[in-house]
Amino acid sequence: MDSGAATTQKHSDLTGLLISAAELAGCHDEEPLREALQRAAFAQQSPVAAILGTNLVSEGLFLAALASLLGMPWREESAVLPAENVRAVFPARLALGFQILPEQNEGDSQALSLMTWDPFDNAAWQALSHHHPGPVRLVMTTRKRLTEAVKEAYGVGAETFDELLEGREEEAVVQGEEVNVLDGEDPEASVMKFVNQILREGLQQGATDIHFEPLGHELRIRYRIDGVLHEASVPPRIRILQDSVISRLKIMASLDIAERRLPQDGRIALENKGRPIDVRVATIPCVHGENVSLRLLGQEHFDFARLGLEPPVEKKIRSLISMPNGIVLVTGPTGCGKSTSLYTFLSALNVKERRIVTIEDPVEHKIDGVIQIAVKPEIELTFASALRSILRGDPNVIMVGEMRDVETVDIAIRAALTGHLVFSTLHTNDAVGGITRLLDMGVEPFLVGSSVRAFLAQRLVRKLCPHCSVPTVMTPEELLRVGFPEDLLGSDLRQPKGCQHCRNSGYAGRLAIMEICLMTPALQDLLQKRATGTELLDQAIRDGMIPLRRDGWRKVSVGLTSVEEVLRVTASDLAVIDE
Repeated sequence: MDSGAATTQKHSDLTGLLISAAELAGCHDEEPLREALQRAAFAQQSPVAAILGTNLVSEGLFLAALASLLGMPWREESAVLPAENVRAVFPARLALGFQILPEQNEGDSQALSLMTWDPFDNAAWQALSHHHPGPVRLVMTTRKRLTEAVKEAYGVGAETFDELLEGREEEAVVQGEEVNVLDGEDPEASVMKFVNQILREGLQQGATDIHFEPLGHELRIRYRIDGVLHEASVPPRIRILQDSVISRLKIMASLDIAERRLPQDGRIALENKGRPIDVRVATIPCVHGENVSLRLLGQEHFDFARLGLEPPVEKKIRSLISMPNGIVLVTGPTGCGKSTSLYTFLSALNVKERRIVTIEDPVEHKIDGVIQIAVKPEIELTFASALRSILRGDPNVIMVGEMRDVETVDIAIRAALTGHLVFSTLHTNDAVGGITRLLDMGVEPFLVGSSVRAFLAQRLVRKLCPHCSVPTVMTPEELLRVGFPEDLLGSDLRQPKGCQHCRNSGYAGRLAIMEICLMTPALQDLLQKRATGTELLDQAIRDGMIPLRRDGWRKVSVGLTSVEEVLRVTASDLAVIDE
């Protein structure tokens, strides 16, 4: 048989094997599979990727069937365990470039056990032969899990990190912390690539913040995802690159890289897959260097569906924001989603018949059709001065980022009384606390009662991962002890478990829990009498306000979040503490 005939026979055998695996995975339409394989052969691309690219087969079922036909072991996602000393025995560039990873050897086997999703990647095996000439045993798993395992084993940006240190290992060891990895051939591009990989990974995981924290012995990088910090897996010895990474971030934010003694603030404009990302940068000098915090602000679409409110709550809020005048205040601590709610309200009102003006510090999200002003205290453009000017510009709706002082509150009240709808925020723990905060600032009770329509307090709770949540093991007695309502006992309560889809946290995404305190006539009467906060709270509940924790329990009762999550984000009742 000549070489051409042998190649044809080999291709035919491979095609038959892959189609057989596809049939075992449930696909019985051969024609599109053969066409995909022919295109892949002509373009010299992976035949396995070609089959998966048709979307006619389940990846897990197809790769498991292929492993069975080839006589190779198959690893479920939960069974993928990288070798403990993988960094020392296998280069990151090879693992990341070809998506192959050594796993923990079973027994006394001398063969290198490698996980892969494509056993026909000739380029990978050719590159591997130069690094490991000994016997190799292939093990198959899915692409997604293999990618995650490689990141876990080597850390984000490991391939670029190895490039930066290549040829400079001895210099780094000799000079220690004083080494400047930018002193080399085209190192700036490598540092830039490394930083971009960190940012890209944060965006892929849905992080809202990224923190670069020098700790003396290491540079720790953490992502805030769904309100909770997660430490990023990074290459060892990353401390060597600390100054270069920090300098790169400061250059991107147009900050002074020579100034390391004072805090600095800046912004970075990024684009990820065609989507603009605005990054707020803050540096803080600390003992071991400069701490850099990045706040990632995407140009997002705001709607009520994103808040995850129940229909009665959403209806009440839509009724409030449709009023022609008055003040609606959103209260809560930093990071509870106040800005997201305000942007949602503005987006719902943003029609050509309304003129909407905002004053923010800073402008976090740009909304088409809305006039947005960023305060600049250094030139005396404050909330109060900007609000005073806005009232002369014929607005219908005004959004003030925060009621920071009595002057801003007085002008906002005057705006509400003269026919404007005003949105703003206060830093209080609950809705009724907003009333006492305004009174403490010196606002007259009759002005609060006549201008404010409602106080909204909210928190963000993490949603249970739909792939791994399990029924709760708490007994009714335990639930009642933490304040769970008796009338909701027997509901489908669930708790987190953890899986690959949720970074083993048990949660994926967040939703809002909210309490709405309407300024009713009864509440206005109590204000005139200078009633206490407890009396105001009791009256608000009698008027129909559902407290934050009660709203959280309702989310727990339908399996959206967990008991622990509601307890984490809501203030503890005194009765619970006493117990």
